Amino acid sequence: MDAIINAFGMVMTFEVLAVMVVAAIYGLFVGAIPGLTATMAVALMVPVTFFMDPVPAISAIVTMAAMAIFAGDLPAVYMRMPGTPASAAYTEPCYSLAQRGLGEYALSMSAVSSAIGGSIGVLALILFAPFLAEFALNFSSFEYFWLACMGLTAAIAVSDSSPVKGAVSLLLGLLVASVGLDPVSGEARFTFGNADLLGGLGFIPVIIGLFAVAEILRFCTRNSRAGNSRQAALVAQKPMLLQALRDIFKYKAGVAQGSFVGVLVGILPGAGADVAAYISYAMSKRAAAKRTTPDEVNMAKIVPATAANNAAVGGSFIPATVFGIPGDSLTAIVIGVLFMKGLNPGPTIFTENADMINAVFLAFLLANILLIPFGFLAIKLFKRVLQVPQSILMPVILAFSIVGAFAVENTLFAIVTILAFGIVGFLMEENGFPLAPMILGIVLGPMLEETFITSMMRAQGDLMVFFERPVSLTLAIITLSLWMLPLLLRVLKRRAGVPPQSPAHRKEECTQ
Repeated sequence: MDAIINAFGMVMTFEVLAVMVVAAIYGLFVGAIPGLTATMAVALMVPVTFFMDPVPAISAIVTMAAMAIFAGDLPAVYMRMPGTPASAAYTEPCYSLAQRGLGEYALSMSAVSSAIGGSIGVLALILFAPFLAEFALNFSSFEYFWLACMGLTAAIAVSDSSPVKGAVSLLLGLLVASVGLDPVSGEARFTFGNADLLGGLGFIPVIIGLFAVAEILRFCTRNSRAGNSRQAALVAQKPMLLQALRDIFKYKAGVAQGSFVGVLVGILPGAGADVAAYISYAMSKRAAAKRTTPDEVNMAKIVPATAANNAAVGGSFIPATVFGIPGDSLTAIVIGVLFMKGLNPGPTIFTENADMINAVFLAFLLANILLIPFGFLAIKLFKRVLQVPQSILMPVILAFSIVGAFAVENTLFAIVTILAFGIVGFLMEENGFPLAPMILGIVLGPMLEETFITSMMRAQGDLMVFFERPVSLTLAIITLSLWMLPLLLRVLKRRAGVPPQSPAHRKEECTQ
């Protein structure tokens, strides 16, 4: 208790609060630009932290991360261009609400659920960090393989079109993920003699192309439709803060589910907020189908996913602070800053630097609370962007996309990548193929391949080793059940004489 009281006094100073306000504005700005991720926002500000004390420096970083992840929802809702990879999971339902004039409401609910999910992630970090980190360290390549399989199963569930088209999109994503050097043997694959492909196709340029550039091409070919959706987004709406705070209780089960998934996925090294958002989105689809109106169905999908991606940030700090193992690229930067400030991550950090680490946790909690007022301010200001003529706005977005891709990869080939995948994304959606399974295939493909090959080398080709460890066996049963359950239900319905429903009929029933 003394350590928490001392930490509270360290955070509640003018210097720390002023730094957090500036970091919040910066994180919202960077996160709202397609291609400029939360990791990039933090990385660009690391040199500035050299001249700051430890508490303000770490407070600025966690504030930037929380704000940037939420800000990625702004262009996802209004322009169908996710600002961060985590926002790509639920771009479609967000944009659907914006077309019906409910974009501000969707973002308001996203801000509240993100703040709640992030706060739950921080509370889990404070209360259960040692236990959860030890649980995460028990995961070997066998558990990660089944986790990747479970995520790929969710890829089919996140697609709103036919399962066949979702599977084709997923396989295309796995093909894209296999370009480059083999993760184990180092052999070049699908490079066609091009040295730029040896490192694979960068995830950020690919996602910028599939969403931002594809949407620009769609605007060029269907200008009238884009104008109508923009007019719907610009419809004047009453203040949404109180309504969002009231309506969030209608989706309290989704917030709890998303926060739980976010924390568990966040503590697993290499997973991150984007994987947490996809898994939570897939898990929420069955519960969302029970809602009465299409708007409630979409909102029941968005709320758990937004809670999950912010909760995953807090979860990723658990192995980072307890064992010095980064949960994702963002916490890898945080670990570097902790070392730079003399705070060596590890079990002893809670005894040797109790005041300092608790101050960091409290600053993280405060950053998620600040997400609500700053998020609502960003929603109001971002609508001003939509008032710019789209003949001017789209070229500016394209310029930012090119700059973002080049900044991440530091090569001109990244610009070629975003243009090529812009065409791919445009053609896929024009023919009814969803983009979400492809994105998840790109994210989980390397994990799936590397863990499978590594596990087979350790087991000398014995497949039964995937079922020997308790956690691995549990994940295997869950994953295989997800694969077999639809087939089993179809067989039982056929024996009972119930004709199978088409996807169109199921969608019509849900709408009714």
